[in-house]
Amino acid sequence: MANVFDTLKERGFIAQCTNEEEVRDLLEKEKITFYIGFDPTADSLHVGHFLALMGMSHLQRAGHRPICLVGGGTGTVGDPSGRTDMRKVLTDEDIIYNCNQFKKQISRFIDFNDGKALMVDNGDWLRKLNYVELLRDVGSHFSVNRMLSAEAYKSRWERGLTFLEFNYMVMQAYDFRELNHRYDCKLQLGGDDQWSNIIAGVELVRRTDSKSVYGLTFSLLTKSDGQKMGKTAGGALWLDPEKTSPYEFYQYWRNVDDTDVEKCLALLTFLPMAEVRRLGSLKDAAINEAKSVLAYEVTKLVHGEEEAAKAKAAAEAVFGGSGESADMPSFTLTADELTAPVIDVLVKYGIVASKGEARRLIAQNGITLNGEKLTDDAVKLAESDFSGGSAVIRKGKKKAYRLVKE
Repeated sequence: MANVFDTLKERGFIAQCTNEEEVRDLLEKEKITFYIGFDPTADSLHVGHFLALMGMSHLQRAGHRPICLVGGGTGTVGDPSGRTDMRKVLTDEDIIYNCNQFKKQISRFIDFNDGKALMVDNGDWLRKLNYVELLRDVGSHFSVNRMLSAEAYKSRWERGLTFLEFNYMVMQAYDFRELNHRYDCKLQLGGDDQWSNIIAGVELVRRTDSKSVYGLTFSLLTKSDGQKMGKTAGGALWLDPEKTSPYEFYQYWRNVDDTDVEKCLALLTFLPMAEVRRLGSLKDAAINEAKSVLAYEVTKLVHGEEEAAKAKAAAEAVFGGSGESADMPSFTLTADELTAPVIDVLVKYGIVASKGEARRLIAQNGITLNGEKLTDDAVKLAESDFSGGSAVIRKGKKKAYRLVKE
């Protein structure tokens, strides 16, 4: 079996590593325990977490034991990494609820049977810490000058950095030491924006316990133009089907840019790399085959085979067949809305971001109603548009929505 480090590197996961040679050797010779932390800042994981879960799954398949650390403690502070403002402070009830939601979603990717993986909450130790003892035993190992040089803090320095957030690095470093004590955890993984926090944990364990532990970061999931992937008109691309439907999830991946297809296949599916390269090398109209495979495989991993098949069938019906499917995004209109201005309905249900966008799209022939291009931004819906009980609105070539009579 190939060393999982080589697998991760070939597929494009690895961004930085504390000591590449030693980590590769460790994963070759031992079955280790490793961890990734998930702070409960929302009630669902999103596509950025999906990449981390794929990395964890590769390691587990190679025989290593994952710890999924949910941030019942760090979630009370909020990570300043990648932020231009302070995160909303969550209530204890929010944190508990969000952690439970995470556990359900993570279980789709990680096998927790027979102790093959652990789900741990850092609130179990962080909430019990004595502040004076923490300052004395842990704080003495942190240089404020060095902390301020970290990108997470440096980018916030001008705008204002609270003392609350300043402690986040200390808390995450403490997590690594605690997991090493409790479970002999030797490796921390995370997105590349976590590099400074991960290094802090590696150094804390070395200084306090004279042990070698390691850190590895994954490349962030970005488009070819450098922007983060997973942003939609409605916000993040969530793993919760109630927040992003399987059909919408499928359609997102079906519509990725041609230049991003091979990278997404490598990072977000388990297809062999030979097949990834074959699909990624397709050109022009043929690349649509690769996009369909990507959309199906990714949706299957997140939502299951049945939902992936339904999403694929719905997309083919909408864009290559009858033009309508019960599985496409649907909105039920009230009686008043059945004769309302079309642009009001578009804005209310998030099909467009604003009336200005709606008017621009209509002027560019970018909105159709039941297959007919709208040319007047003042046009209203009519009862006759709902023959059979529903109407189909298309936004551009790639997005379609079903409007249903109440």
